[in-house]
Amino acid sequence: MVNALAREFHTASLLRFALPTVLMNLFVGLYYIVDGVCVARFASTDALSAMNITYPTFFTALAISIMLATGGSAVVAKKMGEGHGEEARGDFSFLALLTFLVGLAFSIACLVFIRPLLYFLGASDVLYPMSRTYLGIQLCFTPAIFLQMFFQTFFVTAGKPKIGLLLSLCAGCTNIVLDLLLVGWLHLGVSGASLATCVGYSIPAVAGVVYFSRRRGTLYFVKPRCTWNVLWRSCSNGASEMLANLSTSITTAVFNILMMRMEGEDGVAAITLLVYTQYLFQAFFTGFSIGVAPVFSYNYGSGNRQRLARLFGISIRSVLAGSAGVFLIMELFAPWMVAVFAPPPSPVYDIAVGGIRIYSTAYLFYGTNVFTSALFTALSNGKLSALVSLLRTLVFLLLGVFAFSSLFGATGIWMAGPFAEAVTVVWSLLFLKCRGAQYGYLHP
Repeated sequence: MVNALAREFHTASLLRFALPTVLMNLFVGLYYIVDGVCVARFASTDALSAMNITYPTFFTALAISIMLATGGSAVVAKKMGEGHGEEARGDFSFLALLTFLVGLAFSIACLVFIRPLLYFLGASDVLYPMSRTYLGIQLCFTPAIFLQMFFQTFFVTAGKPKIGLLLSLCAGCTNIVLDLLLVGWLHLGVSGASLATCVGYSIPAVAGVVYFSRRRGTLYFVKPRCTWNVLWRSCSNGASEMLANLSTSITTAVFNILMMRMEGEDGVAAITLLVYTQYLFQAFFTGFSIGVAPVFSYNYGSGNRQRLARLFGISIRSVLAGSAGVFLIMELFAPWMVAVFAPPPSPVYDIAVGGIRIYSTAYLFYGTNVFTSALFTALSNGKLSALVSLLRTLVFLLLGVFAFSSLFGATGIWMAGPFAEAVTVVWSLLFLKCRGAQYGYLHP
């Protein structure tokens, strides 16, 4: 059977190939956006703040699962490109089993230490009971969260991104219906929102197990190849994506703590609305980069440098166009986006609108940084990919937030994101230029 990754791509066909992954990421974000809208509208903005306190734990879980998924995808896709199909399937089966076990261990550890964990993340006595309820339910479904991300990535590697998209649509619709039912009608608050999200996650997880259990196509479950080499290569390749989300966990906690000190619960709620806009607009860049990564990995493994160069050119143009579009949307429509969660007049509305307009400048550079990191992961250069992610999501972001908040107060917190992305893009462009000839994406 001919692998879908081996075909000739042009601008339209590459965008169509990546579109299901973009939409999948969008619907994953919609899980939390719909939760936020329902909780803010039918409960309170304090409940919204309580949910945000738990997000660093979610980002940590996401970091680990993305590391195994994207790093493992690069390893498996490269072996498929080299013609080692059976070996690739054995590695895939091992990584799937490992992902489930790691998710289970993560869940147990967090449940045991949930109280000190939440207070460490910045919960106040007002927010703690709601935060504990929301996170406790999420942790019971953590293995499903791990598997959902894993299967979303490997549906693309198997050349079946549309299946992943269909499952994400089903999960998203289920989550929306349950949110309206449990939060809007039954008034279950954060517990209803958390349960709705978890049921949504479980649909792609269970369906992925069923799909890959069938011995069809190019990728399916076989006897796992339990080798430390595969585990090490997957973790090192996916380290950048792990660091990006792990850093997001750290910086979200820092943002929450600083905002709690400067603006109280209203400030934390405003930061939460920024997180929701990020879910929406980062879906294009993250989804596109993850979607095209297996194509780069396959052609790198097969040694097709001419095709790599064409793919790189198409990708860069798409990312730059998307960056300009997202910046304009956030600048023009920030009041409408915030009003969905917190209608004016309210302190949360005022803080969030001004802050999001400051932060929107970050998107002029964000797409290039995310694509650069994903590209080096796809080319099995996990160290360079990790460096790009570490610079933008931790080093420069924390430097910016502490420096600007001390100079400009709460306004400085919103300025940290644009600063981090702008400085990092200089390094991204330098890395792309220096390694272009080595990998062939600049000089076929």
